[in-house]
Amino acid sequence: MTTFTRRQVLRSAGVAAVAGALASPAPAGAFAAPAAGPFGHGVASGDPMPGSVLLWTRVTPTPDALPGSGTGPDVSVGWEVAVDSGFKKIVARGTAGTGPARDHTVKVIADRLTPGTSYWYRFTLGAAVSPVGRTRTAPAAGAPVDRLKFGVVSCANWQAGYFSSYRHLAARGDLDAVLHLGDYLYEYGPGEYQARDVVVRPHDPAVEMTQLAHYRRRHAQYKTDPDLQALHAAAPFIVTWDDHESANDAWKGGAENHTPGVEGTWSERFTAAHRAYAEWMPVRYEPGGTIYRRLDFGTLASLSMLDLRTYRDQQAANGADSAISSPTRTITGAAQMDWLLGNLTSTGPQWKLVGNPVMIAPVRVPSTLSAAELAGVQKLMGGTSISGVPYNVDQWDGYEADRNRVVRHLRDNSIKDTVFLTGDIHSGWACDVPADPATYPATGDSVAAELVCTSVTSDNLDDILNVPPRTGSVGVENAIKAANPHVKYLDFDSHGYSVLDVTPAGVRMDWYVLAERTDAGSGSTLTTSFNVQTTTGKVTPAQGGIA
Repeated sequence: MTTFTRRQVLRSAGVAAVAGALASPAPAGAFAAPAAGPFGHGVASGDPMPGSVLLWTRVTPTPDALPGSGTGPDVSVGWEVAVDSGFKKIVARGTAGTGPARDHTVKVIADRLTPGTSYWYRFTLGAAVSPVGRTRTAPAAGAPVDRLKFGVVSCANWQAGYFSSYRHLAARGDLDAVLHLGDYLYEYGPGEYQARDVVVRPHDPAVEMTQLAHYRRRHAQYKTDPDLQALHAAAPFIVTWDDHESANDAWKGGAENHTPGVEGTWSERFTAAHRAYAEWMPVRYEPGGTIYRRLDFGTLASLSMLDLRTYRDQQAANGADSAISSPTRTITGAAQMDWLLGNLTSTGPQWKLVGNPVMIAPVRVPSTLSAAELAGVQKLMGGTSISGVPYNVDQWDGYEADRNRVVRHLRDNSIKDTVFLTGDIHSGWACDVPADPATYPATGDSVAAELVCTSVTSDNLDDILNVPPRTGSVGVENAIKAANPHVKYLDFDSHGYSVLDVTPAGVRMDWYVLAERTDAGSGSTLTTSFNVQTTTGKVTPAQGGIA
């Protein structure tokens, strides 16, 4: 997701001091402050399968074993899985070694578990015992499933506010898993990207992440957030990365927010970012592997999690109309595209859910907006224009050949019940994915639906325009919906989270909005719901919240 770029920030008034900080390395010997106790970064689980689940923690065995420091002893960490929160019936246990080579993080696969079952887990280091986490395995392959519930989140910028969305999701107690669709953390240093002009809580380290120690420390900082810790302990996560886990607008050969030479090579930075991600995230991924993967939930749903950064070609430049339709440019890469189309075609679970970091539905911005509105939308969508109007070349709009291939595949094979679940764009959307945008207004033909969650804290359009929520953005939303009749819902202003309900009859998303992202105790309110009825490929308004 393109945000205010570093170049834009450094041109802004009042940030001359930031420019010096960007060019300075982290002070020698300055590492992330220790969290309380050896398990101060919490516990987590992820990627539930019918007979196994991944368990994660990070230990601080000695005071000097701080995240990113590269110091501290190798240790052996114990782990236990039980069918009860009191651990009276332990069904799996083991030990795992860790040390400074992997920043004292621990990842283990607890296997030989029962499908569709809730478990509790914990870790031990000597006499110290970690917090207890709850997880759940996926239903067995071919098993009938009446219902699944997922939390859906993206775009959580520490500097822009508090993670109250995570607290509200953790309190539900009814989630099978949490889908995090990218931008789990942000690379910027203090003063580069925050809540409008306010750094609510500064990033550590106090520089932009470019080196392995930086990425490790930033992951560690985020893992100290109490609301994030609570959600990780409440349900397994299913994650993928977007760009800010490495650098803004990342592609296979670089990123908008990467300066070769000054910040090393892109290969070195990319490798560092992905190594830290593999260490600190509860995901079945190790460096050199692929993070795109599929998880199945009985007969009800498959979930294909995409990687739309590692294999993509560079985004089109301003005015490069021909580049966006070039058949040689890709957002997925050939192998991942073949894998995705195979998942969409395969027989098996009814609903084909796709964890999709950036929007696939086409979006055209009308030129009738005011100059200020066009400038605001252009910043939100990445600062690029095609034919004189803002155009988000960072999403599937910038890679039309790949999108056309997916759409044609769904249409030509009469594939039903495909839903794209998306983050990235700091706004809430419910869209049909047209078989042909040109004829959609007359035919209404849609091959799939797309449901987009808003940002946990990252700036929305009202923040860019510097206007109160639900004022200046409303006219922009209405104009975009009028120009894109397949867009049925659009909220450019709100921060929050979504809850996804999957049944044989339909897929439904509820959007919850925070009262105030800069308030650590913020409440949340259900604002809207949309449903995708089976076989229709269309979004329609729904009433009431998910029970």
